[in-house]
Amino acid sequence: MTIFKTKDKAEKSVIENIKLDNIYPSPNQPRVIFDEYELICLAQSIKENGIIQPITVREVTEGRYELIAGERRVRASKIAGLTEIPAIVTEHSDEESAVLSVIENIQRCDLSFFEEAEAIRKLITYKNITQEQLAQKLGKSQSTIANKLRLLKLSQSIRNLISGYGLNERQARAILKLPEDKRESAVEEIHRLGLNVSQTDKYIEVLLNPERRKKKPTWTFTEKRLYINSINKTLDTMKKSGVPFESEKSIDDGILTYIIRIPQD
Repeated sequence: MTIFKTKDKAEKSVIENIKLDNIYPSPNQPRVIFDEYELICLAQSIKENGIIQPITVREVTEGRYELIAGERRVRASKIAGLTEIPAIVTEHSDEESAVLSVIENIQRCDLSFFEEAEAIRKLITYKNITQEQLAQKLGKSQSTIANKLRLLKLSQSIRNLISGYGLNERQARAILKLPEDKRESAVEEIHRLGLNVSQTDKYIEVLLNPERRKKKPTWTFTEKRLYINSINKTLDTMKKSGVPFESEKSIDDGILTYIIRIPQD
């Protein structure tokens, strides 16, 4: 058993093996989604290498522990068939435990952006501090904190839709520009069209300014070249597949013309 001092407290903390059945998750755990495949991979690693980094817990009642950090390790250990896990047992109040749980997850950088936003909100509430003060503690800019908190203005149903479709944080912030009643259909359309961040921004601007629909779109040379390459690749694929056809390509006065003849027989 190893005894050491915590970073900001004089109380002793210990590392000991604790039964997994005696550990329950913190109610302040910001992570709500756990990737099943990642857990299985972690479980396999634990089978082969054991637990490299102990989890962190606090004893709430005799023999029962609240998890502060390491829920993925706990879940994966259960999948791996372990009954015990090494844990750092600390002495913290309810508030301290909540703060540590939130900070640990934020610093791991593997939360979804909605989970991170919720964690930041909780941390500001628990510590009763300003966005600027929290930004300094986390090594982020105040504008970054503010932008993340803005995401929580989206309804839970819209957040679920955005997460389910795999849209990113910048796309989620773009959706915020729309009225509530237009957000769901916009998310559906962004997913259906497979829009990237830049295209999403343009799409949102069109929704906010319908008169822009009347403007003729401009195409860059690069965008045109992508379509030309697609035609060439299609012809090459047809040729390799043995599809009979004749094709002609000509350029006259800046106009590229393709003529493709395919026998109907």
